[in-house]
Amino acid sequence: MKKRIFYSKIAIWTFAFCPILRLLWLGLHDDLGANPVEFVERSTGTWALVFLLLSLVMTPIRLLTGQVWQIQLRRLLGLWMFAYACLHVTTYVWLDYGFYWPDIVKDIVKHPYVIVGFAAFMLTVPLAATSNQAMMKRLKSNWKRLHQLVYIIALLAILHFWWLVKKDVTEPFYYAIVLACLLSVRLYFKHFKRHGVSKSSQNRQLV
Repeated sequence: MKKRIFYSKIAIWTFAFCPILRLLWLGLHDDLGANPVEFVERSTGTWALVFLLLSLVMTPIRLLTGQVWQIQLRRLLGLWMFAYACLHVTTYVWLDYGFYWPDIVKDIVKHPYVIVGFAAFMLTVPLAATSNQAMMKRLKSNWKRLHQLVYIIALLAILHFWWLVKKDVTEPFYYAIVLACLLSVRLYFKHFKRHGVSKSSQNRQLV
């Protein structure tokens, strides 16, 4: 089991570095398209969403298969999500606006998708800050409540993507379907568990 987790983490690290190396390669060869900043923004934002959804896949796998070892990969996937989200935001405030905050504030106020995206990013900060064993022990049951924010983050991230592309919503639609499936699995098992507990209680009362 330890070997499986070890090699899975190596695979995640390798996979996570590939988009960064690709951007560096395209940048060095002047092949980032007509709008390089937009290309980098879109790429880093997309990969942040991909890693977010991958982190959310771990629990449905446990519910559907009974396997629990993959849960230990969730934190690494979540941290890579945060890393790409940071790259996404940094590209926006640095390469796009040169840290000129008056224009950034105007853009945030003017475009709803920027507000939604900024809100999603801000919610990831406390999750990243508390993603270690020390904070888990300190927060105890509150840690799990805090990390339920990941579902709100996922909804906001997809909404941000949806409003950003405006006309062709094919790609964000696919991500929305994936999120809906993951949430459906969780809701089904939550309802099934609740119903099962209720039924067993009634049986005990009858006995």
